[in-house]
Amino acid sequence: MKDSTGDKKQKNGVKPPVHQATSLKQLAEHLGLNPATVSVVLNEVPGRSIPQATRDRIKAAAKQLNYQPNLLARSLRSRRTLTIGILVPELGDGYHTQVMSGIGDQLIKAGYFYFTAHHRHKRNLVEEYTRMLIGRGAQGIIAIDTLLEHPIGIPVVCVAGHRRIEGVTNVLLDHVRAAELALNHLYSLGHRQIAFMRGQPFSSDSDERWKSLVTVAGKLGLEMKPELVINLERDLSSPELGYPVVQQLLAAKQPFTALVAFNDISAIGAIRALQDIHLRVPEDISVIGFDDIKAAAFTLPRLTTINQPLEEIGRIATQSLLNRIHNTVSPRDEITVEPELVIRESTGPVKA
Repeated sequence: MKDSTGDKKQKNGVKPPVHQATSLKQLAEHLGLNPATVSVVLNEVPGRSIPQATRDRIKAAAKQLNYQPNLLARSLRSRRTLTIGILVPELGDGYHTQVMSGIGDQLIKAGYFYFTAHHRHKRNLVEEYTRMLIGRGAQGIIAIDTLLEHPIGIPVVCVAGHRRIEGVTNVLLDHVRAAELALNHLYSLGHRQIAFMRGQPFSSDSDERWKSLVTVAGKLGLEMKPELVINLERDLSSPELGYPVVQQLLAAKQPFTALVAFNDISAIGAIRALQDIHLRVPEDISVIGFDDIKAAAFTLPRLTTINQPLEEIGRIATQSLLNRIHNTVSPRDEITVEPELVIRESTGPVKA
C-alpha cells in the first residue's frame, strides 16, 4: 500500500553495504519510497506535505546507508556549484595563511566550499590551475599574491593585485601610507642611515612597496644609498629569507642604524643575523617589519611592524567576490585597506 507521500512497503529488507556510498535511487528502493519524495526531504524542499515520521525515517536511513548526494548533477541543474577557487603561491605560515583564514571564515558563513591551488609563482601553473578550477565548477576565484595577466571569464578578486583587468577587483594596501608610517617612525627616532630590503621580483607588492618607500624617503630628505639596499631573490617563507642578505650587508661594513625589512619573516631572519655578530636590536640597529604576522609579537625582541589586517583583507576579498557572483552591488575595480604602525621592541632611538 502507498500513503499520500508515495510510501511503499520496504522491498525484501535488502540494503547496500554501509561502506559504499548509496545513491538516491538505492536509498528510495531500500525505503520503498518514490525517489522524488526522498529528494524533497533530503534537499529540504519547502511546501511539501510529508509526514514527520516519514521524514525522520528517510534521514535516518540516509545516515545509516552513507547516502552521498550527487553535487555535480545538482550544480549542473541549478548552475550554482557554491564552490570558489583560491590561487596562492605557497601554504606556509604567515601572510598567505592569515589571508586564507579570513577567506575561509567568510566562505563558511556564506555556505561555500573552496579548492586551493598553490603555484610557487610559476606562470604556467597559474594558467593551468586557473583552467582546472574553472573546469571543476568554481563560480569565482580569489588570487592571493598572484600575477594574473588577462580576464578569465568568471568573477575574480585579487589580493595584492595591481593590474587593471576586466572582471577583477583588486584589494590593496595603501603602500604610500605604510611607507610614511615606517619612515616617519624611524626618522622621529633620529635614524638617517637606513638600510632597505627590496622584495622578490615575483612578489605582487614588491614594486609598489619599493616605489612608495622611495617617494616618502625623498620627501623626508633621506638618502637611499645603493650600498645599503639589499635585494631578496629566493622563494622562501621562513626567516632564512632575510638571514643571508643581512650577513652580506654586514660584511660590506657600510654603517647603518636601522633596517626596513620587506616583511616580518625577513625581519626575523635579519634580527638573527645581527644578533649572531653581537649587535643588539634595537640598541645598535633598529629593525622594522611589514605585515604583522602572528609571530611578530613573540620574537625576541618583539617586532615593530606595519600591520596589514590580513584576516580582514581575506574577508573583504571574499565578500567582494560574492557580490560580483550575485550582482548584489555594483562591482568595484579597487578596494584600498589602511595600514597601521605597531610599535614594539625592535626599534629605538639612534645610538648617540
